[in-house]
Amino acid sequence: MNTVLPPERGAPKRRLRNAVAAVLLGTTVLAGTAAVTVPPPALAATAEARALPDSFAPLVERVSPAVVTISSTHAPAARAERNGPRLPQFPPGSPFEEFFRRFGNPFDGQGQPGPDARGGVSVGSGFVIDAAGYVVTNNHVIDGGKEITVTLSDGTKLPASVVGRDDKTDLALLKVKSDKPMPYLEFGDSDKARVGDWVVAVGNPFGLGGTVTTGVVSARGRSIGAGPYDDFIQTDAPINRGNSGGPMFNLDGEVIGINTAIYSPNGGSVGIGFAAPSNIAKRVVAELKERGHVDRGWLGVRIQPVSPEIAEGLGLDKARGALVADVTKGSPAAKAGLRQGDVILSYGGKPIDDLRALTRAVADTPTGTDTTLEVMRQGKSTTITARIEKQKDEPQQVASAEEPAEHPSIKGVALAPLNADMREQLGLDEGVKGVVVTGVSPKAGPVPLQAGDVIEKVGEHAVKSPAEVARTIAEAEKAGRKAVLLLINRRGDESFVALKLGQA
Repeated sequence: MNTVLPPERGAPKRRLRNAVAAVLLGTTVLAGTAAVTVPPPALAATAEARALPDSFAPLVERVSPAVVTISSTHAPAARAERNGPRLPQFPPGSPFEEFFRRFGNPFDGQGQPGPDARGGVSVGSGFVIDAAGYVVTNNHVIDGGKEITVTLSDGTKLPASVVGRDDKTDLALLKVKSDKPMPYLEFGDSDKARVGDWVVAVGNPFGLGGTVTTGVVSARGRSIGAGPYDDFIQTDAPINRGNSGGPMFNLDGEVIGINTAIYSPNGGSVGIGFAAPSNIAKRVVAELKERGHVDRGWLGVRIQPVSPEIAEGLGLDKARGALVADVTKGSPAAKAGLRQGDVILSYGGKPIDDLRALTRAVADTPTGTDTTLEVMRQGKSTTITARIEKQKDEPQQVASAEEPAEHPSIKGVALAPLNADMREQLGLDEGVKGVVVTGVSPKAGPVPLQAGDVIEKVGEHAVKSPAEVARTIAEAEKAGRKAVLLLINRRGDESFVALKLGQA
């Protein structure tokens, strides 16, 4: 069943497929009204309370002239071939796997599928950040476009050139020429935005032109799987197609976010939208303006989450930090002495609670900077100093998109030595050593192992035979351990999994 949505100005009605999708936007609209409650006296005395204005009109009148509509023409099949921001990646079969789709305008002027197949125009939003005509938007709004046009609030159309783009944060900087200084907006401090704060957005949903909505900050630090630097502000304001790149304002009229994506079961807003924080955007935009690209720091490790089971296996008090699954040869991490199996607990004196914290911290570190890392190694804390280098082609990699499986049991797991025939069958080189998992019986229960895995280490011990695996696990169980860490090689990629003990 198709859902028919109102057409854009001057355009026929367009039919949107009624599929579950959360989309990288193209302009932003925020909506929703929150009930105002009176805090108790003790709370009122300490909170930075701010009265809701009678109207948002004064703020909107002040900021709207600097909010623009951005249209980008595409050659046939151009959008299907472009790189752009990566769609969120979820585990196969995950209920979220099909939720996220790129926003923009997927229809041509006749209400039919447009740029993806035959070329056409995609429409989004943006905003001017200085009087000289620099314009910020989402990279996916203009990615693959042959001609980009910026339309001002008074209807003036100006051709735009691309100053720089950063697909990792989905941001782009454009430049237009004007015969007079342009009205512009200023970035605010997104770190000061609190859950429950009011926000206002002006955007271009469905090509309708300047549209204003309001909402609140629903959550902070959201990851939607769009990239390694996810740190979105979530809002309950309705965001729709054409809203990408539009600004999210605080009540001072400062831009605290760039609206980028929504969660949606039908292509329209259901009150779960995501905006890139201004504190990330400020740095990216400044580098795009200066160099046309973004330089990021590089440590040279492949990391994975520390689950509660892995924490237990490592002797950590709780699940925290980032587990080093691999160290790139010749990298800053290798030169500093980081090892596979280390857990990075802090970076530059700041605690690392999860993978994203480390990824962002390293990326933001200037090239050539010496940075200290607190590392847990074999149950002991040590400090390492690494000199960060310029990131090359790829960011810090996460060893696994999912947390390792839970509730493993050694019973029902068939093991065999890694001989030449098995090595050839699995496509492994001579450098891989260990024991092959040849099968997992249903009686084993849910385990983090599958046929074809090569167990390289049990705890700190390299293993070469099934007997060594069984003996080392038995020793860990006898010592009272609740879980033991296994280093496995799965189709050429190494990662750690936690094997729960007690049933072996």
